[in-house]
Amino acid sequence: MDHAGSLFGLFAIIPILIYLGLLVLSVYFVIKMIKFINAKTRLDEQRNDKLDELIKVLGNGKEDRNKPL
Repeated sequence: MDHAGSLFGLFAIIPILIYLGLLVLSVYFVIKMIKFINAKTRLDEQRNDKLDELIKVLGNGKEDRNKPL
């Protein structure tokens, strides 16, 4: 009878371990997503700055061509 009680205890702890595992995985996933979003935001800002500089350079070149000689 003692073996049956320990076996029952083992089966009772399995759902708790599964729940804790899912909790740990979800926290890991949220942290990774936050890091990804922060990196993407930083890279998007850098790209937008470069595009602004490119637009300014192209705009200055176009103004130089439109000047009368």
